[in-house]
Amino acid sequence: MINYKKMSLVIMISLLTSCTSPKDAKKALESMGYTDIKMTGYSFFACADEDFYHTGFKAQNANGKTVEGVVCSGIFFKNSYVRFK
Repeated sequence: MINYKKMSLVIMISLLTSCTSPKDAKKALESMGYTDIKMTGYSFFACADEDFYHTGFKAQNANGKTVEGVVCSGIFFKNSYVRFK
């Protein structure tokens, strides 16, 4: 017998994890001078509606301070941008 609750949970988790782009987010953060970058996963409601990727992070800035935020980007022809918490 199929357990629909478990199947729904698996589908939801897979959809949310597919809405991050750790490789592109790390590239954008490194180009801005951040180090010790750790991805924290999908960030709900952190980006604009037209952004597809919402990749959360923690990193060290140039002064050695830990910062948290999200790298937002679209699928086609849209640059990434960073929002800080």
